[in-house]
Amino acid sequence: MAFDGITVACMAHELNTKLSGGRISKIVQPETDELLLTVKAKEGNLRLLLSASASLPLVYLTEMNKTAPMTAPNFCMLLRKHLSGGRILSVAQPSMERVLRFEIEHLDEMGDLCRKYLIIELMGKHSNIIFCTQDNQIIDSIKRVSANMSSVREVLPGRSYFIPDTQGKSDPLTIAEQDFIALIGAKPAKLAKALYTSLTGLSPVAAEEICHQASLDSDRPANGYEPEELLHLYRTLRRYLEPVIAWKQDDATPGSTFSPSIYYDGKNPVEFSCLPLTLYAESRRESYPSASLMLEHYYAEKNTLSRIRQRSTDLRRIVQTALERNVKKYDLQAKQLKDTEKREKYRVYGELINTYGYNVEPGSKSFRALNYYTGEEIEIPLDPQIPVQENAKKYFDRYGKLKRTYEAVTALLKETGEEIEHLRSIQTALDIALKEEDLAEIREELMQSGYIRKRPQNAKRPKITSKPFHYISSDGYDMYVGKNNLQNDALTFQFANGNDWWFHAKGAPGSHVIVRTNGNTLPDSTFEEAARLAAHYSANRDAEKVEIDYVEKKQVKKPNGAKPGFVVYYTNYSMMISPDISGIQEF
Repeated sequence: MAFDGITVACMAHELNTKLSGGRISKIVQPETDELLLTVKAKEGNLRLLLSASASLPLVYLTEMNKTAPMTAPNFCMLLRKHLSGGRILSVAQPSMERVLRFEIEHLDEMGDLCRKYLIIELMGKHSNIIFCTQDNQIIDSIKRVSANMSSVREVLPGRSYFIPDTQGKSDPLTIAEQDFIALIGAKPAKLAKALYTSLTGLSPVAAEEICHQASLDSDRPANGYEPEELLHLYRTLRRYLEPVIAWKQDDATPGSTFSPSIYYDGKNPVEFSCLPLTLYAESRRESYPSASLMLEHYYAEKNTLSRIRQRSTDLRRIVQTALERNVKKYDLQAKQLKDTEKREKYRVYGELINTYGYNVEPGSKSFRALNYYTGEEIEIPLDPQIPVQENAKKYFDRYGKLKRTYEAVTALLKETGEEIEHLRSIQTALDIALKEEDLAEIREELMQSGYIRKRPQNAKRPKITSKPFHYISSDGYDMYVGKNNLQNDALTFQFANGNDWWFHAKGAPGSHVIVRTNGNTLPDSTFEEAARLAAHYSANRDAEKVEIDYVEKKQVKKPNGAKPGFVVYYTNYSMMISPDISGIQEF
């Protein structure tokens, strides 16, 4: 589910409960669009993450700390000046908007108590964190928005703060029955779409859920329903929003509470919600004691991958450009190689002219002869302007040229194919990368391969601390997964012992997986879990089944001069396995 008004309401309820009365002790800005506040609250020190990322706006309490930049950005310095030591009075959500407003009391330069607002707007690409005075005058924001950028509202120091009403939606908490029936009943759109486009704070999933609970077809046009049916839908909506209404009215009605949950399809989380989703009754549901824990679990990996993907853009562009260039080169070389297929024909022509040419009359344009290689009679074209034997020499010259071309192009084609395979393996490594250290190692490999200019000899080489993934099988065996080609080589040829087992996806770029045997015979379950890891960390991870080769490490060899990560083996076992690694314990 999107970070909709219901989720914001649940978060506001949680933050108001835990942070009210707490004092802000630390403010850092680890990213250009992100703040991390440390608050001394009743439960102890709590960290509050506020992210106005265009791709992933978030608010939640977290135990994770983030490193602050050496020089604090201007907005961070401004907040430290005004809010350090400030006391959070309340956390509120205006109506059902995707907005949280922190009311903070602090001492001004004269030592007098005053109040300020720190407002975070969770609105996709328009997300922002805005710092305002008590009378709603903007002091500054983490993203400044000028009139050139938006015709609806400027977000600049000195301007008045307001929430723009650009879509004319109604508040689902205050709309009356008849107004609801008239509003929804006039919409020609599908019923679910009519709901979330007419009412503030409802996401498409919430709208589908309300229709599902009301037993109404969400795909049927809203204006095709009778007023009685829309009245039933209105009452279902009010019943669904009871936890939000109860919190807004400070009414702790039994049963009217939020229930943060994540719904899973196998290992993959498909939705999160602060209210039950009967739409996903067949899916595995995992409940959480707070919205913060729910969001942290749901978004932690997604947020990390989003950041890493942004920071790996330059590497991806370099690899993609090189890959496209090599694929074009490969196609041209393959065409050249195909053109050499007739070389043997010219050799045979030359030999047959030498054998039977003495019977051919001078000036003939062709003659027929028996091909003693196939037993068939063939016609051999001749150049009438030159002697017959000169025709033989001409054909042998053509044969020699094409043979030399064939040998050269075959070697080039093999080299280009290996380069393509190497670049695709780097693309897979970029997909696997989870940390800056992983990208640093991939960058080092690209330098070694000549795709990135090498550092000057006197330049300090950054320390690379990236390590392979480490899993523990259900039988207690250590399983290691290389994140890139350099790690694959180190894992296979420096770390692994001869009797350890080696796994890799057949015919696809991917990680080397090493299972430490400790001199024991591995149980079948460990073989299967290691194969699942090899399938998951390969280019075929989206396939239903992946073929995995596995062999004792001592059977794996690296040819001289081979690209990083490239190995050969001449005897192996294979299995088809699912790339699902849910249930495998990561160390």
